[in-house]
Amino acid sequence: MDPLKIGVSACLLGENVRYNGGHQLNHFIRDILGQYMQFVPVCPEVECGLPIPRETMRLVGDPDNPRLLTSRSGIDHTEQMQSWIEDKLQELAQEKLCGFIFKKDSPSSGLYRVKVYSDKGMPQRSGSGFFARAFTRFFPLLPVEEDGRLNDPRLRENFIESVFVYKHFQDLLSAPRSRGALVDFHTRHKLLFLARSQDLYRRMGRFIANLPESLEAAYDDYGQLMAETLRVRTTMKKHCNVLHHVLGYFKKQLSADEKQEILELIEAYHRGDVPLIVPITLLNHYVRKYEQPYLQGQYYLHPHPLDLRLRSQS
Repeated sequence: MDPLKIGVSACLLGENVRYNGGHQLNHFIRDILGQYMQFVPVCPEVECGLPIPRETMRLVGDPDNPRLLTSRSGIDHTEQMQSWIEDKLQELAQEKLCGFIFKKDSPSSGLYRVKVYSDKGMPQRSGSGFFARAFTRFFPLLPVEEDGRLNDPRLRENFIESVFVYKHFQDLLSAPRSRGALVDFHTRHKLLFLARSQDLYRRMGRFIANLPESLEAAYDDYGQLMAETLRVRTTMKKHCNVLHHVLGYFKKQLSADEKQEILELIEAYHRGDVPLIVPITLLNHYVRKYEQPYLQGQYYLHPHPLDLRLRSQS
């Protein structure tokens, strides 16, 4: 199996590439995610040829098509950056990335609400970093996130879960293609997709039931639909719906007291009294105890390594 690779803004890994010669080391990314993911560090400003240290940069003009200028002297580095990006995206396409973590607020790598200055010098938080915008257009299916948003437990879980699912899909693409393989992939991820969106879950089900004749088209269209689904956030309400759905598979096995226990845990999770891992752990116990074959294959019940503690905080 190929390693799970994600791109990361190099400063977040502790590399001294920022304008002032410093870094923005993120310990969660480097020390925790680094146990399971192979990083591909990228610093657009240094890699396109700018020095360390250097004058700060900013975006100027149309938020949809800004220029990249130095903040004080106004030197335009737009063409220099654009030329580097064209080559870099082709290079990254060979890496088989499963996601990318960008540095927030960066004029080159910020993903959301980056300042764009008008010709009169007035800033608006309406842009994306020069490289981040090009990257997401070139890799529209890839999960992407900013370092700052990873501080939110639910956004962190959503992103990392999406990265692991995308890795599963990459493995599917690298194996011999067949309708059966695609159906099996979808079957194993059904509950995970249900936790994102009921409407898209139904759309995916209809798509699988009526696959195109062309295998290439089937895989391509499914990948786009999967990416659309993974971009939808989970919520407590959606998780509770899936937990009740899982409980329904044990109607004949569980006693009245056992059913009441898990229902109380689901309700406690819904109130925010316990994290998601608590009802999930009890349901996994029943899956093993009663050897429920469908649930044994569901990635929703074990989507990522436990010691990431993602469901212990949400």
